[in-house]
Amino acid sequence: MYTTPAGGVAGVSGGRLSEVGGGRGRLLDRIVEMLDGAGSVVITTHANADGDGAGSAAALAAFLRARGTEAWIVNPTPFPEPFAFLLPDPRWAVPAASEEAARRCREADLAVVVDTAELPRIGRVKSLIRDLPKVVIDHHPEGKRPIGGVVLRDLEACAAGALVFELIDRAGGPWSPDIARALYIAVLTDTGGFRFTNTNPECLRVAARLVELGAVPEELYRAAYGRFQPHRFELLRESLATLTVHESGRIAWITVPKEAYDRLGATVDDLEGFVDVPRSVAGVEVAILFRTTSDGRIKVSLRSLPPVDVHVIAVELGGGGHMRAAAAVVKGPLEAAVQRVVGRVGEELR
Repeated sequence: MYTTPAGGVAGVSGGRLSEVGGGRGRLLDRIVEMLDGAGSVVITTHANADGDGAGSAAALAAFLRARGTEAWIVNPTPFPEPFAFLLPDPRWAVPAASEEAARRCREADLAVVVDTAELPRIGRVKSLIRDLPKVVIDHHPEGKRPIGGVVLRDLEACAAGALVFELIDRAGGPWSPDIARALYIAVLTDTGGFRFTNTNPECLRVAARLVELGAVPEELYRAAYGRFQPHRFELLRESLATLTVHESGRIAWITVPKEAYDRLGATVDDLEGFVDVPRSVAGVEVAILFRTTSDGRIKVSLRSLPPVDVHVIAVELGGGGHMRAAAAVVKGPLEAAVQRVVGRVGEELR
C-alpha cells in the first residue's frame, strides 16, 4: 500500500503490488522522483538494526550519494558494529542524540525509513523527521501506529533489501560493489542464510544479480556469520542449560541468563542464531528466545514452521514482525513471562 503525505489511501494493499496493473511501477517511479527531487535525504531504520535494516540503509545511502544527493543515516540506536563494514565512510552514520543529527534532519528535504513502518520502532528519530516528507520501504504487515508518507510494502519480499534493490534497478542505478554487498547482506541475513521460508524464487534471483554486481558470497557469509567473539559461545553454553521442550513436543524455548549476559559484556548482536537452537529440536513447531532487558522487561523472539503464525501472537503481546519470525517486549518477571507466552503459543497450536 502507499499513502499520500496527507494520509489518504492512494494505492493498493495485500500481496505483491505488481498484481494490480502497473501500480507497482508507478509507485516506484514516484519514489524515484521524490529521491531525485531531494538535495539531502535522511535514512533511518528500526532500533537495534539487523542486517536487513543496516544493509538497506547503507545501500540506499551509497546509491543516493552516487547520484549526487547528500545522504545521512540517523538510526535510533547506533549503526550495528558487525555491519559497519558496509559503510564506505563511517561518517555517513550520525548518532541520533547528536547535534549533527538534529542539523542534518533540519536541513534534509526527505526522510526514508527502511525495514519498519511503525513509529515506535524508530524511537527518538520520529521527532527529528516529524515534519519531513517520508518514504517507507518495508516488508512487514501494517501495525497500529504506522509512519505516514509514501509506502512501498510487499509482504512477500524476502527482505527490505530486496525492495531497495528493485527501487535502484527501476532508477537505472548506478550500481557499485558497495551497494551490491550491502543488499546481499540484507537478503542473506533476513533469510537466515537462504534457509527460511521467505527464501522464494525472487529472493534468489535478486541474490544472483547482486553477485553479478560484485557481491562475493563466501566473503559476505563469513562477515555475517563468522564474526563472533569467544564470549558469545560462553553465553550460548550457559543459555543451552535452559533449553526446555514443552510436554507436547511442539514448543521449545531457551533463556539468556541475565547474570551471564552482563558478566560477559554481551550485546544483542551476540544473540544472533540463539533462537535457532530450540527451533532445531525434532518435532518443534514454535521456538522462543527469552531475554531480560536492562529495564527488567522481557524480550521475546518467536520463530515458527508453517502454518503457525507467530506474528498474530507478537501483535497481541505489543510487538510485531512476520508470520514465521516475530518479537515483542513484555513485562517481567521472567518466570511469569515464560508462562504467559508459552501458554499463548500452546493455545495457537490447538
